[in-house]
Amino acid sequence: MKLNVDFLVLGSGIAGLSYALKVAAHGSVAIVTKRSLLEAATRYAQGGIAAVTIPNEESFASHVQDTLVAGAGLCHEQVVRHVVEQGPEVVRFLVETGVRFSSNAEGSFDLTREGGHSQRRILHAKDATGLVIAQALVAAVQAHPKIAIFEQHIAVDLVTDQKIQQLPAGARSTCLGAYVLDIANQGVKTMRARITLLATGGSGKVYLYTSNPDTASGDGVAMAHRAGCRVSGMEFFQFHPTCLYHPQAKSFLISEAVRGEGGILRLEDGTPFMERYHALKDLAPRDIVARAIDEEMKRTGADCVYLDARSIGAEHLVERFPTIVERCRKYGVDPALEPIPVVPAAHYTCGGVVTNLRAETDLQNLYAAGEVTWTGLHGANRLASNSLLEGAVFASIAAREGVKRLEEANFDASCEIPAWSSTGTTSDDEHLMISATWHEIRWAMWNFVGIVRSDKRLDRALRRIENLTHEIHEYYWGRQITSEVVELRNLAHIALLTIRAAQLRRESRGLHYTVDYPEQDASWIRDIYL
Repeated sequence: MKLNVDFLVLGSGIAGLSYALKVAAHGSVAIVTKRSLLEAATRYAQGGIAAVTIPNEESFASHVQDTLVAGAGLCHEQVVRHVVEQGPEVVRFLVETGVRFSSNAEGSFDLTREGGHSQRRILHAKDATGLVIAQALVAAVQAHPKIAIFEQHIAVDLVTDQKIQQLPAGARSTCLGAYVLDIANQGVKTMRARITLLATGGSGKVYLYTSNPDTASGDGVAMAHRAGCRVSGMEFFQFHPTCLYHPQAKSFLISEAVRGEGGILRLEDGTPFMERYHALKDLAPRDIVARAIDEEMKRTGADCVYLDARSIGAEHLVERFPTIVERCRKYGVDPALEPIPVVPAAHYTCGGVVTNLRAETDLQNLYAAGEVTWTGLHGANRLASNSLLEGAVFASIAAREGVKRLEEANFDASCEIPAWSSTGTTSDDEHLMISATWHEIRWAMWNFVGIVRSDKRLDRALRRIENLTHEIHEYYWGRQITSEVVELRNLAHIALLTIRAAQLRRESRGLHYTVDYPEQDASWIRDIYL
């Protein structure tokens, strides 16, 4: 099957959905998403969206400064300032789309604070902000007559003119769309688009323990890199300090806002420990809190630490964090009466596909927004709740630039995209092979490329992942394509990019900490491109 559209959107989080709504008035739109429209990382964002709500230079400057401090010297200040200054417009768009943020008794936004922030500036919808945002955007997209929705579909690879024909020397390759697998029917569709947006999210599933949904297998970064796009920042993977520690509580996050409201991290005997690691104590940036917890667990031999939220008060806990309280109680922990057992988990991919301030990638007509990108905003460490802001801002930029491109450019229709060639058959041992290899990759990444790294660990990880990548390559081209095989191939690609970037950065900065180079080195205030 072949489909021709003006705008192809890969992904259905805040970036993909808001982009689709903004471009739909200018052409036909197709949204491709691996599960349902609602099942993207956005819906799991508990904390909120960091944004200035009353525009003034002092508020903008404060948000910029907090972002720069968290980014440990690698943020691109021009990008930071640009994103922060778009905050009021993002909030306006979301409210107009139907998002209802929590308000205080005076009727103003009820702003909260998280680690790394010098003041309260985070809008939230209790502790289900992402879900509320996602529901409003999904409802708007589903109601739009010019947006076609392809759920249960996964992009296999981007299609470029360079793959089809010989380009003149020095010519910039152009994205023509993507091959997309219909997961239910196992057929591959050719989706040709004048403009393509990558909004596929992050790659947290490359680690054994993660707060991310199962969809976060790094598909966009892997596809773009295979197609010739640069990636950067892959050594900086953010580990959220506090995921619920329980054998049945898969990937459940305890929002940083709990600490923002007064929660304190303690050891099993009740001793608070963050004062030994940072002046901000429990509100220190995430990388410092995650390493502190990791160090305390290794020092004491404990399986977890504890987040004590009892001082917040039972009534306020239930009012402010109803989802967290309900989930904890489901697993036998009442946050109003006892500390919550927590451990760090892979949370956010700070690196990704390189884009400029116009949301352009290295491929002509391919734009990108959200966690799939490296924009220069986060530097070596993402400031809490800046991610939803970044996704919405660059989606708006990509929409504006894409519409302009559509109106100004002549598109070559003579470059015929060949149909996907389906070869091989599905074997009986496929599921076993995929699950075993998936586990090997994630285990190696967690143990050797995790919160604390070393040259020896990275070398060991590289050897293992390279061997697995070779096996996956042979398997990919010798079997009928499935969504599981596509994700496994991408996961291995992400693992290699992460390891290689970590090996190249010979210092400790932000989220990248290595025992062989434990200090920051001013000569490494630069970006690593792969």
